[in-house]
Amino acid sequence: MDFSWSEEEKLWRNTVRDFAQKVIAPRVREIDTEERIPDEIIKGMAELGLLALTVSEEYGGMGASWTMATIAAEELGRADISLAVPVLYLVEAAWGFIFDRYGTPQAKEEYLPKVTKGEAFLGIATTEPEGGSDILGACRTKAVKEGNHWVLNGEKVYISGVLESLRWGGIHLTLARTDFNPEAGHRAFTFFAVPLKDTPGITTTRFIDMGRMGISTGGFHMDNVRLPEHYMVGELNRGFYHAMEGFTAARVLIGATCIGATEAVLEMGIEHIKQRRAFGRPLASYEGIQFPLVEHYTNLERNRLLVYKAAWMLDKLYKEKAFTHHDTALIAAMAKLRAPIDGFAAMNEVADWFGALAYTKEAPIEMGIRGIRSYSIGAEGAQNIMRLIIAREILGPEYLPYRQ
Repeated sequence: MDFSWSEEEKLWRNTVRDFAQKVIAPRVREIDTEERIPDEIIKGMAELGLLALTVSEEYGGMGASWTMATIAAEELGRADISLAVPVLYLVEAAWGFIFDRYGTPQAKEEYLPKVTKGEAFLGIATTEPEGGSDILGACRTKAVKEGNHWVLNGEKVYISGVLESLRWGGIHLTLARTDFNPEAGHRAFTFFAVPLKDTPGITTTRFIDMGRMGISTGGFHMDNVRLPEHYMVGELNRGFYHAMEGFTAARVLIGATCIGATEAVLEMGIEHIKQRRAFGRPLASYEGIQFPLVEHYTNLERNRLLVYKAAWMLDKLYKEKAFTHHDTALIAAMAKLRAPIDGFAAMNEVADWFGALAYTKEAPIEMGIRGIRSYSIGAEGAQNIMRLIIAREILGPEYLPYRQ
């Protein structure tokens, strides 16, 4: 059992950290205030290979391993604790991989080279107004085949990158019901690549989030949207399974971004408590400060191990088929369960150390608190969904509470 990094992984971490700290970190407040990621940052990420880096080299990606993708996610989280840039990164890394894996050659040739160059956005759209995690019960979007086209009707909400897709072009991998037999269960859904920009029948909305302000959140309504048949992604009626595969990958990268952001805030706090004095002594010398720090730092290291084990397992799955999708779903859910919750708690602790300053925008901590909260509320699955996944893998699916 070897916990060391390869020379390639060390070099990659240093390369991403150098870029992120020099180019992204100084502009995080600007990103949060102006509510967009500057074009030069997007361009720099593209030049470094950070956009959809898991996509094959044929389409401009790096064909990066999940371990390398996770390293980059951690370093981007460390640089942008608001988590806006990391959201852009992880959405395209996870769902770009799924599109590369299951999309048709014609559709991939049309979009993936633009995505890896930062000239188009690639996102995911499964959540609907009646629910997010309950895909079986909540998905009302329908797709019907008419000749050599698919016609989609329905609505998706709380979707990352709606404005970016309208501005740059690109696609959202959109889940729709294609089998209307009530007994079809999980085998009732299919993925489609839906371009929002200049597509007849698409209307969009925007939600103003409390955090991650640099990347938009919104929704879109589809009214008889016609897509050529080659925009279907993966097998007919296998969309649910493709979606679960993408969510597993995304959860690993979410865990990594939370680790990076949490460590950055803890480092701010450690520096502060060493310098700030109260009653003639540094804050760091008080057990009331030390003991919570120890707990948060230990949680951070535990979560790091979970995340990188999950990334390692994904690499073993795709390269050697050494694990199953159930194996990776379990460990990814564990990582997604703990990293956002523990990160949020750590940031709140550091805010207490800073006192009144932390309640102002003179200190960056509030950006981290607002950003990381999104991952425990629901992005890529709410925390109770992670608990259901873990329970399912421990006990067996027959014990799921919602099974008839």
